[in-house]
Amino acid sequence: MTTSDVLRLLLIDDDAELCSLLGSFLAPHPVELTASHNGRDGLQLALDGRFDLVILDVMLPVIDGLEVLRQLRKRSRVPVLMLTARTELADRMAGFQEGADDYLSKPFHPEELLARCQVLVRRASDATHDRPTTIEMGGLRLETALRQAYVTGDAVSLTGMEFDILEILARAAGRIVGRDEIWAALHQREPSPFERALDTHISNLRRKLGGRGAVAIRTVRSAGYLLAVTE
Repeated sequence: MTTSDVLRLLLIDDDAELCSLLGSFLAPHPVELTASHNGRDGLQLALDGRFDLVILDVMLPVIDGLEVLRQLRKRSRVPVLMLTARTELADRMAGFQEGADDYLSKPFHPEELLARCQVLVRRASDATHDRPTTIEMGGLRLETALRQAYVTGDAVSLTGMEFDILEILARAAGRIVGRDEIWAALHQREPSPFERALDTHISNLRRKLGGRGAVAIRTVRSAGYLLAVTE
């Protein structure tokens, strides 16, 4: 949770009824919910830095959700949970490509939305006092307290989810980390057998790390992933 123990959520969704229902559900909880009903105004609110997490609908007036996410990621790493009525895998993958941390398909249970928000915020703000705050290998350096990655001294822009995956692999450097182990650490739930989000995050990490430094994320068939020094 946040230092004030109040979860500050920004909901960007043009469905006024949904916003009202969520507000009623969250009222008994230590949550401060702010709603915005179009992409332009929602983006301005998201950029002011006072929210712990943004809940972002894909279909929005003025500016659509993916463009809001694209613009937000240029200036902020606030966790983003995408809401979508679309069931196509390509639509969900597009959100992850732009930097979404998780997604939830409509219709959904408010309890699940709250649980996912709490996990995302806790993961982003977890203290690392009991673990080394700097991890270095093969030109890769992770500053975990700052949640910043560097390759050969140059900062690499990662989403919150990408950083978490890279940290998991870096702390287990030289050991194969299973997909289920990664997914459980990230979401604290069992992965769906059809879940391909992890593949997309790994692909994004390889693209962002590729050609620099001497580390590589290797896929070990039927086993998982391995972060290895290549030189």
